[in-house]
Amino acid sequence: MGIGPSTKETSLHMFRDPLVEVMGEDTDVDFVGIMVVGTPDDNKYKNLVGQRAAAWCEAMRVDGVILSADGWGNSHVDYANTFEEIGKRGIPTVGVTFNGVQAKFVVTNKYMDTIVDINKSEEGIETEVVGENNVDIVDARKALVFLKLKMRKAK
Repeated sequence: MGIGPSTKETSLHMFRDPLVEVMGEDTDVDFVGIMVVGTPDDNKYKNLVGQRAAAWCEAMRVDGVILSADGWGNSHVDYANTFEEIGKRGIPTVGVTFNGVQAKFVVTNKYMDTIVDINKSEEGIETEVVGENNVDIVDARKALVFLKLKMRKAK
């Protein structure tokens, strides 16, 4: 559960990721890089990956994070944990993920206050169209604007 054809990012999408493109071109931000974190089955490891990702962000002294997930449902448990771990360290974070009408968060926390929903289907559902519900340039720009606002507010 949580990953289907329309929310699955294709190889071509990875090579031309809109978040990387938008962040890399913006002269107002110092784009540090991309961190890839998996979705473990075991709950203790679900917490561990969030803690490690947050510690890594803290060690790099980032001013903000865009946290993206290409799945939903059970994957949002890890997502929420990572949000919380980053937020506890005082790092402004904006989320980018599929929500639609069927994938509302199964868990949330106070740090998940800014989410860009990448649903593109009119019905608000995960569909059988490969890549339909992926991040596009508009989503990436929204996320970056939200992040800049949160970082400005945090200073």
